[in-house]
Amino acid sequence: MSELTPDRIIQTGLGFWASKSLLSAVELGLFTTLADKAMTGEELNAALGLHARANPDFFDTLLALGFLERDGEGPSARYRNTQETAAFLDRSKASYVGGILEMANARLYRFWGDLTEALKTGKPQNEMKNGGKSMFGELYADPARLEQFIEAMTGVSTANFMALAEKFDFSRYNTLCDVGGAAGVLSIMVASRHKHIACISADLPEVSPIAQRKIARFGLTDRVQTKDIDFFADPLPKADVITMGMILHDWNLDNKMMLIRKAYAALPEGGAFIAVESLIDDARRQNAFGLMMSLNMLIEFGEAFDFTGADFTRWCKAAGFKRTEIIPLAGPASAAVAYK
Repeated sequence: MSELTPDRIIQTGLGFWASKSLLSAVELGLFTTLADKAMTGEELNAALGLHARANPDFFDTLLALGFLERDGEGPSARYRNTQETAAFLDRSKASYVGGILEMANARLYRFWGDLTEALKTGKPQNEMKNGGKSMFGELYADPARLEQFIEAMTGVSTANFMALAEKFDFSRYNTLCDVGGAAGVLSIMVASRHKHIACISADLPEVSPIAQRKIARFGLTDRVQTKDIDFFADPLPKADVITMGMILHDWNLDNKMMLIRKAYAALPEGGAFIAVESLIDDARRQNAFGLMMSLNMLIEFGEAFDFTGADFTRWCKAAGFKRTEIIPLAGPASAAVAYK
């Protein structure tokens, strides 16, 4: 029997040390500065505008956490990206996923400091707490923050959308509408992988220019279109497949059901509704990320919440769907699919 220790408790309780070290490195552009080269701590300090006290503690912390590699010892040692940070945290690369970390650093990190209050009150702890607009109201009022949010959603979702395009059988379908399509990445991934499908990325008018730029960069303007909609006020565009990537978890149960019913109405017989989410396992024991995402929805919206595959099945059958299935995607995410 292994010795009982408090190590896991202490490491989790102080986990924000590691989190903030990584978030600050992303904010400073450390991994982009290194790109595919190696630099000494002194050179990094100068490039990033840091105080002498940062070197070597900051860089060696990232080394110990597995986010940097180091050649040599002492002042002449040279730091470089790991394969992982070079691929995913260099802003100059298309594979950059740091948008979600940038938003976590700019917004979520401080809001999570008020988790206890959220648990006691059930109320949001974001901009609304101090008399501001709702999260979406704040974002859509500021183009720069909106683009940061869209990039964050792109960063956290791209691998999931790639996995969906690979794992779901799109051969039977010719059209797709991604509701709340943000930068259009789900549509881009599906259209890139399945040449016969025409896609619509549907979102509010403020978002369409961001999606159009991304679609143009992939050379897919002939098969991926944007459409301006307000999914609360408007019917959803008709399509063989309706997708929603991290949309349902933003709302309370009444609004979740409203969106599911609208998806049902927009689909033909045999059509598919796909919700990409960090689905909580049915026993609510394993997917810690999905459960913490649901706490994040409490902090952001109050009554919004994440859900299990069994929840999704129950809601979709109540809306008239015939059957459902769950397809594991990347990491803790899954595609919940309902067939009309």
